[in-house]
Amino acid sequence: MTENWLRPLGSTGLTVSAVCAGGSGLGSMPAVFGYDVTRREAIDLVLRVFDSPLTWIDTSNGYSDGESELRIGLAIKEHGGLPDGFLVATKVDARDGDYSGARVRASVAESKERLGLDELPLVYLHDPEFHDFDSMRDAVDTLMQLRADGEIGHVGLAGGNTRELSRYLDLGGFEVLLVHNRWSLVDHSALGIFERARSEDIAVVNAAIYGGGILANPAATTKYGYREAPAAVLDAVAEMEKACQEYGLDLATAALRHSVDEPGIAGTVVGITKPARVDALQEALAADLPDELLNRLGSLLPDRQYWVEKETT
Repeated sequence: MTENWLRPLGSTGLTVSAVCAGGSGLGSMPAVFGYDVTRREAIDLVLRVFDSPLTWIDTSNGYSDGESELRIGLAIKEHGGLPDGFLVATKVDARDGDYSGARVRASVAESKERLGLDELPLVYLHDPEFHDFDSMRDAVDTLMQLRADGEIGHVGLAGGNTRELSRYLDLGGFEVLLVHNRWSLVDHSALGIFERARSEDIAVVNAAIYGGGILANPAATTKYGYREAPAAVLDAVAEMEKACQEYGLDLATAALRHSVDEPGIAGTVVGITKPARVDALQEALAADLPDELLNRLGSLLPDRQYWVEKETT
């Protein structure tokens, strides 16, 4: 296990493990992951997470139309409640294009019902970049009011496009920032917004560290961040995989540690759909990565022009 496994989540007062179990696939998303996850498999997986060093799980109202939350809730019920100190983080989502304040309230209520929880310690505003910024003020204000009223614990911001996310940070009030596909072995698009968040004591959470799979299993895909990867990225991935193999390690381990070992990242979300993945995570966290390998991987980072966002914020 890495040093500082348990970490403060910014200024929230919450303490979390360095790795957060990602629940996007728990509701079964065969179009994304290429296989089904049954309800029983998902419940058993969450129970396995409860029995692991991981102390939190990430989900969303919109994952599989609420099925991810529902399955987590069933596991909580079967377990007899949440383990002491375990945190469920979820997100509010639009429905049929509606991202009004009323929809935010409904989303929170739906999440509580599915999860079987009266308290939601951390709720993110999810993917606001896909909606008109000016029309989102009611949603933002409502989420902040729910915190003030004690309906939720802390407010986070989760999405991809860092330029748009920066506009939301300008509004103030957000305590946690989650960004996906923009801080990995082959892409540092989130550098600017991560530095800003840390300077404002906003906790940084990094997600999609495998870029959709290519950094976990390079032979399985040529896409990074849901789009075809440039040749320069594919070449870098191939060279990185070769370098890891020379040290008896796999690329997935290096990709995980690239995020977990970064001092400014409070939590790294790793999607988990199979119990064996929990064991593999623990092995990766215990692996010894020589400085020579880390330096070599760092030198292989593609030029900024090949990142998801060609300029940092």
